[in-house]
Formats: sequence, structure tokens, C-alpha cells
Amino acid sequence: MDKLDLCLAWNTEWDVDFVESLDSALRARGLSPLFQVTPVNVEHVVRQLQAGELAFHTYLDRAIDDDPRFMAVVEWARENGVYLINPYEKAQHTWDKGATHLDLFANLHTPYTLILPPYAQQPELGELDLSPLGPTFTTKPAHGGGGQGVIVLCTTPEQIQAARQQYPDDSYLLQARVVPGQLGGRDAWFRTVYSMGRSYPCWWDRETHAYVPVTAAEMTHYRLEPLQQLTERIAEICGLQLFSNEIALTADYEFQVVDYVNDPLDLTLQSKRGDGVPDEIVRFIADDVADLVRANLPQE
Repeated sequence: MDKLDLCLAWNTEWDVDFVESLDSALRARGLSPLFQVTPVNVEHVVRQLQAGELAFHTYLDRAIDDDPRFMAVVEWARENGVYLINPYEKAQHTWDKGATHLDLFANLHTPYTLILPPYAQQPELGELDLSPLGPTFTTKPAHGGGGQGVIVLCTTPEQIQAARQQYPDDSYLLQARVVPGQLGGRDAWFRTVYSMGRSYPCWWDRETHAYVPVTAAEMTHYRLEPLQQLTERIAEICGLQLFSNEIALTADYEFQVVDYVNDPLDLTLQSKRGDGVPDEIVRFIADDVADLVRANLPQE
């Protein structure tokens, strides 16, 4: 039985364009067509794997965060020496923003942050010294994404308690607000996509969530190289090959890592949805993955 080169697990309609780009990138390099595991066929694929009727060299999972049925594929891949992109254990660790903050704050500039226990474990917090956070701060649950449960302009203990009760089993982060500087009339707030060793920095609009790629000229003119350097350092610490972050540049030229590791990365095309990833970056990611798959094939 010949092993397939890459197996991708996915479960959202917004991944369709990425799937097509990835399949094209694999074929262009002479690799086997992309093998796809979806909610429709996951049980059948598990049976094939367990029966020795199917195998693959590399695995990328974009579904397990909300569908536990894919765990059986992850376990098979782990037991059979498959190369894992964004290994589950490392990805799962980064889904806890509190744990990731503790991993990163000693190595990078991050906003002053307090981590609170889940409301279900400790409803009353006693006296909190909120003064280091400033007059307003951000409150957000340690898990989840897409802005769910986030209060951007939090000011009082009452607001903190109300937020904690939204997700009572989750710990919460209180994070000092970062005020970005201005570069060319734009807020110096960035989202950088990290893909298989490459970094793709973008301007990031906090209101519309629109990406605009940073040009080479802007990178040089505004001295934005630390965006790539910081992102590479985060990748070294978290052990993931595909994620994004948010980094702000303050008026006194300090790069602050505000949102650490976003995984799984939403790969909706910008041409399909305004807050999606620029189309060319999604194609670059597909190429990066295909190059990694080819590089990790056994040498004949």
C-alpha cells in the first residue's frame, strides 16, 4: 500500500478555497492529491486506518477543536510516526491564553496581565489591585476566540464579575490596554500570519478586522522587522507551524505582543469575506504546506 503524502482534516465551508489551493500546490510539486477527512467520512477513514488499508506521511488537522471524532485520526497518526503540523498537544496548550501568557511573558514584551481563576472554582476574588492595569483594561476568557466574551473597555470589579459569569468554567485574563502609535496615518497594530517558517505581517484594523499586507517598502521605512522576529520567537516557544498573532507598536517604539497564538487560523479568503485573510497569503500558506510535505518525505 502506497502512503498518501498529506491528509487534511477540515469541517467548515470557509476552508473550501484553502483546500482547493492546497490540492493544487501538492499536484504542482508532483505529490499525491490531497486526502481529505471531513465530518462526512471521518468514521470510515478511522476504520480504514485501523485496518491498515490507508496511511499517510503528513497530517494537518483543522477540525478537532470542535469535533472530538477526529481524535482517533490524531491518535493513529501519533502512533504511526506521521509528521504532524500543529501537533494536537501543543495546539491544545495554546488554546489556553493564560497558559500561553505564562510561556511568553518572560521572553517577550506583553501587556501587564492578571490571570483570574474560573468563577465556578472561586466566585469571590477578594480585593484586587487593578491599578497596574490602568483606568481601562481588557477582560477576556482564556479559551475561545473571535472576540467572544471579551470586554475591551473594562473599568470596574463589577464588570469583571459579570464577564467571569459568562463562561464560569474558564479562567479570565485582565490585560492592560495598549495604545498603538501612528504610522502614516494608521494605527500601528498588526496581525502576522506564521506559516511553516515564514511570516506574513499585515496591518490590522481592530474595528473591521481587515488585513492589509505590509509591503516591503513599509517594512523598511517603518523598521517593522521585529514583527517577523517576534513571530518566529513565538513559533519556537509554542511549537506550532501555522497560527497568527496581534502585535502593537507603541508611540515610544515598543512592540507589544497583544494576542499571542490564534489557532486554528481562519483561512477564509478576503475576497469572500471582508475580515478574511488576503487571498495571496492563503495561496502562500498552501505553497508553504506543500513544500513542507515534500521536504519531509522519506528519502529514496
